[in-house]
Amino acid sequence: MTDARPVRILLADDQPLLRTGFRMVLGAEDDLHVVGEAGDGAEAVDLARRLLPDVVLMDIRMPRLDGVAATKAIVDARLPVRVLILTTFDLDEYVVGALRAGASGFLAKDVPAEDLVTAIRTVAAGEAVVAPRILKRLLDRFAVVLPDPSAEPPRTLNSLTEREREVLIQVAKGLSNAEIARALTVSETTIKTHVGHVLTKLGLRDRVQAVVLAYESGLVRPGA
Repeated sequence: MTDARPVRILLADDQPLLRTGFRMVLGAEDDLHVVGEAGDGAEAVDLARRLLPDVVLMDIRMPRLDGVAATKAIVDARLPVRVLILTTFDLDEYVVGALRAGASGFLAKDVPAEDLVTAIRTVAAGEAVVAPRILKRLLDRFAVVLPDPSAEPPRTLNSLTEREREVLIQVAKGLSNAEIARALTVSETTIKTHVGHVLTKLGLRDRVQAVVLAYESGLVRPGA
Protein backbone atom coordinates (compact mmCIF):
# COMPACT_ATOMS: atom_id res chain seq x y z
CA MET A 1 0.00 0.00 0.00
CA THR A 2 3.06 2.27 0.08
CA ASP A 3 2.57 3.32 -3.57
CA ALA A 4 -1.14 4.03 -3.17
CA ARG A 5 -2.61 7.35 -2.11
CA PRO A 6 -2.99 7.46 1.68
CA VAL A 7 -6.50 7.21 3.10
CA ARG A 8 -7.54 10.72 4.14
CA ILE A 9 -9.36 10.85 7.48
CA LEU A 10 -11.39 13.50 9.27
CA LEU A 11 -11.72 13.11 13.05
CA ALA A 12 -15.01 14.34 14.51
CA ASP A 13 -15.22 14.21 18.32
CA ASP A 14 -15.92 16.89 20.91
CA GLN A 15 -13.19 15.55 23.23
CA PRO A 16 -9.74 16.88 22.21
CA LEU A 17 -7.97 14.17 24.19
CA LEU A 18 -9.71 11.42 22.23
CA ARG A 19 -8.93 13.14 18.93
CA THR A 20 -5.27 13.30 19.98
CA GLY A 21 -5.29 9.60 20.80
CA PHE A 22 -6.85 8.68 17.46
CA ARG A 23 -4.38 10.91 15.62
CA MET A 24 -1.45 9.19 17.32
CA VAL A 25 -2.76 5.72 16.46
CA LEU A 26 -3.50 6.58 12.84
CA GLY A 27 -0.31 8.60 12.43
CA ALA A 28 1.70 5.44 12.99
CA GLU A 29 0.30 3.97 9.74
CA ASP A 30 1.97 4.97 6.47
CA ASP A 31 -1.25 4.60 4.46
CA LEU A 32 -3.48 6.67 6.78
CA HIS A 33 -3.42 10.46 6.97
CA VAL A 34 -5.51 12.68 9.27
CA VAL A 35 -6.43 15.78 7.25
CA GLY A 36 -8.56 17.59 9.82
CA GLU A 37 -10.36 17.59 13.16
CA ALA A 38 -13.85 18.73 14.09
CA GLY A 39 -15.12 19.43 17.60
CA ASP A 40 -18.81 19.26 16.74
CA GLY A 41 -21.15 17.87 14.12
CA ALA A 42 -21.70 21.12 12.24
CA GLU A 43 -17.95 21.61 11.88
CA ALA A 44 -17.63 17.99 10.73
CA VAL A 45 -20.12 18.58 7.91
CA ASP A 46 -18.36 21.81 6.88
CA LEU A 47 -14.92 20.17 6.85
CA ALA A 48 -16.25 17.13 5.00
CA ARG A 49 -17.51 19.45 2.26
CA ARG A 50 -14.26 21.42 2.06
CA LEU A 51 -11.65 18.68 2.60
CA LEU A 52 -13.47 15.71 1.01
CA PRO A 53 -11.77 13.09 3.21
CA ASP A 54 -12.16 9.43 2.33
CA VAL A 55 -13.48 8.58 5.80
CA VAL A 56 -15.00 10.60 8.63
CA LEU A 57 -14.47 9.00 12.04
CA MET A 58 -17.65 10.34 13.64
CA ASP A 59 -18.62 10.45 17.30
CA ILE A 60 -22.34 10.05 18.01
CA ARG A 61 -22.97 12.67 20.70
CA MET A 62 -21.55 16.10 19.89
CA PRO A 63 -22.71 19.71 20.37
CA ARG A 64 -24.50 21.81 17.71
CA LEU A 65 -25.19 18.77 15.53
CA ASP A 66 -25.01 15.15 16.70
CA GLY A 67 -23.31 12.38 14.75
CA VAL A 68 -26.57 11.05 13.28
CA ALA A 69 -27.60 14.41 11.84
CA ALA A 70 -24.07 15.12 10.63
CA THR A 71 -23.91 11.73 8.92
CA LYS A 72 -27.24 12.35 7.21
CA ALA A 73 -26.08 15.77 6.01
CA ILE A 74 -22.91 14.30 4.51
CA VAL A 75 -24.76 11.43 2.82
CA ASP A 76 -27.57 13.66 1.54
CA ALA A 77 -24.97 16.00 0.00
CA ARG A 78 -23.73 13.03 -2.05
CA LEU A 79 -20.15 13.71 -1.07
CA PRO A 80 -17.55 11.05 -1.95
CA VAL A 81 -17.09 10.57 1.78
CA ARG A 82 -17.88 7.56 3.94
CA VAL A 83 -18.73 7.76 7.64
CA LEU A 84 -17.54 5.38 10.34
CA ILE A 85 -19.46 5.90 13.59
CA LEU A 86 -17.94 5.69 17.06
CA THR A 87 -20.21 4.77 19.95
CA THR A 88 -20.35 3.52 23.52
CA PHE A 89 -22.71 0.83 24.78
CA ASP A 90 -24.70 3.34 26.81
CA LEU A 91 -25.54 5.22 23.59
CA ASP A 92 -26.64 2.21 21.54
CA GLU A 93 -29.98 3.74 20.64
CA TYR A 94 -28.27 6.30 18.41
CA VAL A 95 -26.53 3.73 16.25
CA VAL A 96 -29.63 2.43 14.43
CA GLY A 97 -30.39 6.01 13.48
CA ALA A 98 -26.85 6.49 12.23
CA LEU A 99 -27.07 3.38 10.08
CA ARG A 100 -30.37 4.52 8.63
CA ALA A 101 -28.74 7.89 7.92
CA GLY A 102 -26.17 6.17 5.72
CA ALA A 103 -23.18 5.41 7.93
CA SER A 104 -20.88 2.71 6.58
CA GLY A 105 -20.42 1.07 9.95
CA PHE A 106 -19.71 1.58 13.60
CA LEU A 107 -17.15 0.77 16.26
CA ALA A 108 -17.04 0.94 20.02
CA LYS A 109 -14.86 3.76 21.34
CA ASP A 110 -12.68 1.28 23.21
CA VAL A 111 -11.90 -0.67 20.03
CA PRO A 112 -8.31 -2.01 19.86
CA ALA A 113 -6.01 0.13 17.72
CA GLU A 114 -5.48 -2.60 15.12
CA ASP A 115 -9.23 -3.05 14.69
CA LEU A 116 -9.72 0.69 14.24
CA VAL A 117 -7.05 0.78 11.54
CA THR A 118 -8.53 -2.23 9.75
CA ALA A 119 -12.04 -0.78 9.90
CA ILE A 120 -10.94 2.53 8.38
CA ARG A 121 -9.16 0.75 5.53
CA THR A 122 -12.23 -1.43 4.95
CA VAL A 123 -14.61 1.52 4.79
CA ALA A 124 -12.23 3.51 2.58
CA ALA A 125 -12.18 0.57 0.17
CA GLY A 126 -15.94 0.88 -0.26
CA GLU A 127 -16.99 -1.90 2.09
CA ALA A 128 -18.94 -1.68 5.33
CA VAL A 129 -17.91 -2.57 8.86
CA VAL A 130 -20.43 -4.79 10.59
CA ALA A 131 -19.66 -5.63 14.20
CA PRO A 132 -21.79 -8.80 14.54
CA ARG A 133 -22.01 -9.02 18.33
CA ILE A 134 -22.70 -5.32 18.83
CA LEU A 135 -25.19 -5.20 15.96
CA LYS A 136 -27.09 -8.22 17.30
CA ARG A 137 -27.22 -6.63 20.74
CA LEU A 138 -28.52 -3.39 19.22
CA LEU A 139 -31.24 -5.02 17.15
CA ASP A 140 -32.32 -7.27 20.02
CA ARG A 141 -32.47 -4.35 22.43
CA PHE A 142 -34.37 -2.04 20.11
CA ALA A 143 -36.59 -4.58 18.38
CA VAL A 144 -39.60 -2.78 19.84
CA VAL A 145 -38.91 0.26 17.66
CA LEU A 146 -38.22 -1.63 14.43
CA PRO A 147 -39.34 -0.91 11.83
CA ASP A 148 -39.19 2.84 12.11
CA PRO A 149 -42.80 4.10 11.89
CA SER A 150 -41.64 7.30 10.21
CA ALA A 151 -39.74 5.45 7.49
CA GLU A 152 -41.05 4.34 4.15
CA PRO A 153 -42.26 0.73 3.94
CA PRO A 154 -39.36 -1.75 3.61
CA ARG A 155 -38.25 -2.53 0.08
CA THR A 156 -39.75 -5.70 -1.28
CA LEU A 157 -37.65 -8.81 -1.16
CA ASN A 158 -39.59 -10.46 -3.97
CA SER A 159 -36.92 -9.54 -6.51
CA LEU A 160 -34.38 -11.78 -4.79
CA THR A 161 -33.79 -15.39 -5.76
CA GLU A 162 -33.98 -18.04 -3.06
CA ARG A 163 -30.19 -18.22 -2.89
CA GLU A 164 -29.91 -14.43 -2.65
CA ARG A 165 -32.41 -14.40 0.22
CA GLU A 166 -30.40 -17.12 1.91
CA VAL A 167 -27.22 -15.08 1.51
CA LEU A 168 -28.95 -11.98 2.88
CA ILE A 169 -29.99 -13.93 5.97
CA GLN A 170 -26.39 -15.00 6.54
CA VAL A 171 -25.17 -11.42 6.05
CA ALA A 172 -27.74 -10.28 8.63
CA LYS A 173 -26.23 -12.75 11.10
CA GLY A 174 -22.92 -10.91 10.71
CA LEU A 175 -21.08 -13.58 8.74
CA SER A 176 -18.27 -12.65 6.37
CA ASN A 177 -18.23 -13.76 2.74
CA ALA A 178 -15.76 -16.51 3.60
CA GLU A 179 -17.96 -17.78 6.45
CA ILE A 180 -21.06 -17.74 4.26
CA ALA A 181 -19.19 -19.60 1.53
CA ARG A 182 -18.25 -22.34 3.99
CA ALA A 183 -21.80 -22.54 5.34
CA LEU A 184 -23.33 -22.84 1.87
CA THR A 185 -20.44 -24.89 0.41
CA VAL A 186 -19.81 -22.56 -2.51
CA SER A 187 -16.88 -20.34 -3.46
CA GLU A 188 -16.24 -16.99 -1.81
CA THR A 189 -16.36 -15.37 -5.26
CA THR A 190 -19.88 -16.73 -5.75
CA ILE A 191 -20.99 -15.25 -2.43
CA LYS A 192 -19.46 -11.89 -3.32
CA THR A 193 -21.48 -11.94 -6.54
CA HIS A 194 -24.70 -12.81 -4.67
CA VAL A 195 -24.10 -10.00 -2.16
CA GLY A 196 -23.57 -7.57 -5.02
CA HIS A 197 -26.86 -8.65 -6.62
CA VAL A 198 -28.70 -8.25 -3.31
CA LEU A 199 -27.40 -4.71 -2.81
CA THR A 200 -28.19 -3.72 -6.39
CA LYS A 201 -31.70 -5.19 -6.44
CA LEU A 202 -32.65 -3.63 -3.10
CA GLY A 203 -30.97 -0.30 -3.78
CA LEU A 204 -28.67 -0.55 -0.76
CA ARG A 205 -25.29 1.11 -0.25
CA ASP A 206 -23.56 -1.66 1.64
CA ARG A 207 -23.81 -4.66 3.98
CA VAL A 208 -24.74 -2.53 6.98
CA GLN A 209 -27.90 -1.30 5.32
CA ALA A 210 -28.60 -4.87 4.18
CA VAL A 211 -28.48 -6.06 7.79
CA VAL A 212 -30.86 -3.35 8.98
CA LEU A 213 -33.26 -4.04 6.10
CA ALA A 214 -33.26 -7.77 6.84
CA TYR A 215 -34.42 -7.06 10.39
CA GLU A 216 -36.86 -4.30 9.47
CA SER A 217 -38.52 -6.43 6.79
CA GLY A 218 -38.91 -9.39 9.13
CA LEU A 219 -36.63 -11.66 7.11
CA VAL A 220 -34.57 -12.07 10.29
CA ARG A 221 -36.09 -11.70 13.74
CA PRO A 222 -34.21 -10.14 16.66
CA GLY A 223 -33.19 -12.80 19.15
CA ALA A 224 -33.65 -15.59 16.62
